[in-house]
Amino acid sequence: MISRKVVIKNPTGLHLRPAGILCKEAMKYKSLVTFTFEGGTANAKSVLSVLGACVKCGDEIELVCEGVDEETAMEALVKAIEDGLGE
Repeated sequence: MISRKVVIKNPTGLHLRPAGILCKEAMKYKSLVTFTFEGGTANAKSVLSVLGACVKCGDEIELVCEGVDEETAMEALVKAIEDGLGE
């Protein structure tokens, strides 16, 4: 299991479109991909779970990847978030 903190840069936070992009990226990997935010845990492979976390611009989340391809998944997800998730 590995974890890494990352700041959400999207001006509108993780609304539907960037949440969908995050989920699509997370689903490419076999590893369990979650993130924690304000004491809660969200499944990064579920759009509803990501939306339910109510993450806004400037918020810091802690991504957690656990599985056979955890390092590859972590690098790809951090890059996607840092690139703005399509925005």
